[in-house]
Amino acid sequence: MMYKIEDFGKNAGKVWDVLNTHGSLTEKTLMKKANLTNNEFYSAIGWLAKENKVSKEENYFTLKETNLSDWIGENAGKIWQILNTWGEIDIKYLQKFANISKNDTFLALGWLAKEDKVKTRVVKPKTPQVIVNLK
Repeated sequence: MMYKIEDFGKNAGKVWDVLNTHGSLTEKTLMKKANLTNNEFYSAIGWLAKENKVSKEENYFTLKETNLSDWIGENAGKIWQILNTWGEIDIKYLQKFANISKNDTFLALGWLAKEDKVKTRVVKPKTPQVIVNLK
């Protein structure tokens, strides 16, 4: 489970490499070939969308000009507003406060990470807690 912002970019590189090698792939196949968890995958797609490098057509992801900007950008704006208001927040509450899915939360975090607007830190009481805040 990687939540360090620098890992979002590394995972985006893995997704890019797989798509560059294999062409268009379904989400499930792409995740498997890149060896990423669900959260890692979605943060990587958010990062690549901000770079204007990945597109989703029907059920396939491909390397080309993105068609995800409006959707991810809107959710990134919601996340940014929450962080701007709260200062910092546990990652598990972001989706609840933004009223978006967990996948959309990680897409937005990947987008904001590429913009260099967020940072994370892991706090480990009994179970890992990941805190997100603006840079």
